[in-house]
Amino acid sequence: MISQLNHLVLFVPVFERTTFVQNPSSVSLKFQCFCSSRLTHHSKVSVIESAQSPNSPFANRVSRNARTEAQATLFDYLHCTRSFSFTDAEHISKNSPIFLQNLLSNIDSEKDVARSLTRFLRYNPINEFEPFFESLGLSPSELLSFLPRHLMYLSDDCVLTDNVHALCNYGIPRSNIGKMYKEAKEIFGYDYGVLALKLQAYENLGISKATVIKLVSCCPLLLVGGVNSDFVKVHEKLKRLGLGMDWIGGYASGNSTYNWDRMFDTMDFLDKVGYTEEQMCVLFELNPALLLEGSGKNVYVLFGRLLKLGLEMNEVYSLFMQNPQVLSVKCMKNLLLAVDFLFEIGMGTEEMADIVANDVEFLSSSSFKRPKTVCKDLKVKRDGLLQMIKEDPHKVLTLASKSKGKNQLISPLPSKHLEKTSFLVRLGYIENSDEMMKALKKFRGRGDQLQERFDCLVQAGLDCNVVSNIVKQAPHVLNQSKDVIEMKISCLTNCLRYPLDSVVAFPAYLCYDMDRINLRFSMYAWLREKGAAKPMLSLSTLLACSDARFVKYYVDVHPEGPAMWESFKMQKS
Repeated sequence: MISQLNHLVLFVPVFERTTFVQNPSSVSLKFQCFCSSRLTHHSKVSVIESAQSPNSPFANRVSRNARTEAQATLFDYLHCTRSFSFTDAEHISKNSPIFLQNLLSNIDSEKDVARSLTRFLRYNPINEFEPFFESLGLSPSELLSFLPRHLMYLSDDCVLTDNVHALCNYGIPRSNIGKMYKEAKEIFGYDYGVLALKLQAYENLGISKATVIKLVSCCPLLLVGGVNSDFVKVHEKLKRLGLGMDWIGGYASGNSTYNWDRMFDTMDFLDKVGYTEEQMCVLFELNPALLLEGSGKNVYVLFGRLLKLGLEMNEVYSLFMQNPQVLSVKCMKNLLLAVDFLFEIGMGTEEMADIVANDVEFLSSSSFKRPKTVCKDLKVKRDGLLQMIKEDPHKVLTLASKSKGKNQLISPLPSKHLEKTSFLVRLGYIENSDEMMKALKKFRGRGDQLQERFDCLVQAGLDCNVVSNIVKQAPHVLNQSKDVIEMKISCLTNCLRYPLDSVVAFPAYLCYDMDRINLRFSMYAWLREKGAAKPMLSLSTLLACSDARFVKYYVDVHPEGPAMWESFKMQKS
């Protein structure tokens, strides 16, 4: 490990109608083409390349109404003409703005958009992979390298769509799947059912489904090959510490990435330094970023810097054991900046090593001004400052510190604020972080009230970690009274006959008012009885769409629908 330390420590768009682009995977947006999608399609204009040009006529803003009509038209084309499922067509039409903007450039967006675009799509087949990949989170600049050659229609690549659906059905957000495709394209080539088995294999380790979703979203390589052995070692180690992989799941995000091998080495290193399992558990609970940011790399960086100052290995070990707080993220940063401060004023490594060894607690708990500022405050030059520190290090460094004093008191916060802060810390937020400050504004109520509402969801049958994820995604869930939450859960499971896990995929269900829920699901239940609707449509499909869209697809689809809809509305009023 030490041999590795030196390495670580050393110091919108052009759309020219006359442009010809010979790209077999691009979309033809001008000429009629009735050739098979399995043949090479020579596009005259590529949406992707159009989107990258600075002189585009459709760089101008399109009105909101035109964009909304275009989304509805694209949805109808994909769902009705191309036989996409309702969910796929809806997601693609709403989450491919660049592609949609390029389509609008081919018509007069100030006239009848729906009619013009419908006519355009009738005679100009599109490359369906472009809006599909864009809706999964890939940017237009990335699309070109991922478009399959000689294919235009998604139906020609059933393996890809089957695996995307497998991830969606498991609960992975579609917006994360583009990142997964970039980092581990091979998982989208698995035979039917293989991907579901790989996801289940991680659950079989005792990891909650919500955590598996987070981890494979940010580390899709976990799904390549068998169960990742380095991941298993980290999981087993965390279990021994009393944390478990679900603890990591509480902090993981789509932007995270983890090196499981280095993470295990970090824990092994702390074990060898002399940290007990109890100490390590407390260290990680108070400073999760220590292990999760850079997968523990900062521990090696600090260790290496101290060795380079001339401290012996056993001295560094002793330093860490006597001052375990040094390895917290903030203290580690302060200590490294203190070393930089001393280096900048010209202090030798041997003298720096003595100061660090004798005053590490103060150095790690204080942040320092720049040497230039300190020199100005003390009215000395750098040589004079260096000499003053050599004569009385602690006194001068205290003057150089930004803090007024070690015993400076923070103005007390109201008890209501402290209770809410304590609740958010238990929820997984890091105290005094930006995320904590934002969360304090979103959650309404005292800490004990928030905890009561949180417990209400747990008592309903949801896993504690799952509830934590739900309220992080939809904080307004806890801004309702306990009675309202219980009523919505009862309605979901007893009246609507949906499983409780449905709220995991769509936490916003708990935020909709009961009138909207009852009205729409009454209509949907009636349609199911008439055989005019599929069973168990997702909560988001039924609740998130606009009133106009709901009427179009769930009221007007049956001759008696409008009358029943009005009847239900009268009952609710």
